[in-house]
Order: sequence, then structure tokens, then C-alpha cells
Amino acid sequence: MLNRRHLRVKALQVLYSYQQSEVKDIVPFEKALIQSVDKVSEMYIFLLSLLIEVADYSIIDAGERANKHLPSEEDLNASLKLHDNLFISALRQNAEYQAAVKKYKISWDFDPEICKSIFITLKATPEYNSYLNLTEHSIQTDKDIIKYIFKKLILKSPGIEQVFEEKFINWPVDKEVLQALVAKTFKNFSHDEPNENKLAVICPNWDEDRPFIADLFKKVIAFETEYQDMIAQKTKNWDSERIALMDTLLMRMAITELIHFSSIPVKVTMNEYIEIAKEFSTPKSNSFINGILDKILADLKASGKVRKIGKGLIE
Repeated sequence: MLNRRHLRVKALQVLYSYQQSEVKDIVPFEKALIQSVDKVSEMYIFLLSLLIEVADYSIIDAGERANKHLPSEEDLNASLKLHDNLFISALRQNAEYQAAVKKYKISWDFDPEICKSIFITLKATPEYNSYLNLTEHSIQTDKDIIKYIFKKLILKSPGIEQVFEEKFINWPVDKEVLQALVAKTFKNFSHDEPNENKLAVICPNWDEDRPFIADLFKKVIAFETEYQDMIAQKTKNWDSERIALMDTLLMRMAITELIHFSSIPVKVTMNEYIEIAKEFSTPKSNSFINGILDKILADLKASGKVRKIGKGLIE
């Protein structure tokens, strides 16, 4: 699921695009920010639909085997067990899933070979043969083979990686979140009654998180000059042109949170942006940002600009 750190990263990405753009109209960028969250939902449904497509390919495979020139007894009786898998059946019938497929116009028609290649690989595995030989099964045992397909085949497939990277610009950044969403789906789908099974929620606190990222984005832009001056005062010994734009944006975002978001503890803000710097900026950026922000924070506290609601939120 998307937590506040993921949302900060999405705000950072759109702020970076805004800074690089010659057109300084905030509206389309704010829309792009909200859409970037919705894209996670779309990728999630694409992944779930791929599980169904692979299961459905067992029917195509069985038909091709039966229509061989000289089919064997095994070819004539190819198993459709994967197609009838209880987890897959529950997912197909899930109203939330059906609505999302319709909303995003989900289809793998653009690359049918993907499902075929995964199924062909699956057929040769001992895990699949063990699944076919099960005499009894439940939604739990049926989930096990689907988990195997997802973790060991789909996530390990270079073809899948390429498809998602071409289709979704943020796939590399969101991949870990998507794995967690699918894992949550496996956990949620534990009932025999389809209506009892729920898809994972992309952003559990969206009513609070949407205004958070929108407000953060707008305020970083609105107070650009003021907060850039704060940074400049603490980096006089640095060549401003050598300070990475990503570092500058991270510091401006942190300052914005310190001043304008009264319910977010100071330590949370400081730690979050230092951690984001480790992943998205230069190797030494986190220590640089930490040092500059510490100095700015001291000034903000002294001037009374850091006003946090709640006991112990400042320290």
C-alpha cells in the first residue's frame, strides 16, 4: 500500500517535472500528481489480470494439444485445473475487480505471447505438476500455485519487466508497492463466497492523504523564493549550481512540512526526506541535506515558525 513516504516521492517527481518545465501552470501538474496515484491502481489491476490470463491460457493449451495430428491420451485429457483454480475463480467474480477492469480498459491483447510464455514455463515446473496431482484442494492450496506463478515466474520474467516499464513510467519505483498489494490480495481472498473477498486498498487513508500531497505540492511552489533563500543562507560556501535540483527540492519540501503541517512530527519530516535522498539523489546527499536542514530547523524554532500540535511533536 502507498504510505506517506511513497506519496512524498510522487510529489517530488512531479515537482521535479514542474521545475524542468518552461510552462509554470500548476494545474496540469497537480492533476498529474493525483493521476500518479491512480496509475498504481491501474498497474495493480494489470498484474491481477495477468494471473487470470495465465490461468485461462490452460484452455488454449489444452485445445492445441487435443488438435495435434497424433494426440496422446495425455494430450486429449489435458488438465483445466488452473483455469478452475478457486482463487482465480473468486478474482474473476469479484465486483471490485470487474469494475476496475472496465475502468482501466484492461486487456493483454497487445502482447498475447506474454501469457503463453509464462504458462509454457509453468508447465515444466515440479510445482505445477504437484498442483495438478493434488486430490483435494481449497482456496488456500489453490492460492499457493498462484503465488508461485506471481513470485517465481511473473516477477522474474524479463518480458514482464519490459512490458511494464514501457507501459508505466513509474513501474521501477512502484514495483515494491505493487508486490505488497498483490500479497495483500492473496491474504484477503480467504473466503469461499466471492463477495466476502476484498481487493487491497491502494491508499487506506486517501481522504487525508490526497489533501496532504496536493497541499504539499502547492506550498512548495508557492513559497519557492522564501525557502530557497533559507537554503541559500546556509549554503554560502557551496556553488549553487553544483547543488542538485533533487536536493534543493527535498529541502524545500522538508521546510514546507516543518512550517505548514502542524500534525507531522519534526523527526518524521527530517527522517523521511533524508531516507528519500538516499534512494533518489547522490550518495552524499543525505548527509548534506541533514546538515543544512538541521541549521534551518534551529532558525525556524528560534523564530517560532515551527508550531506542532500535540505533545512532544517538536523534538
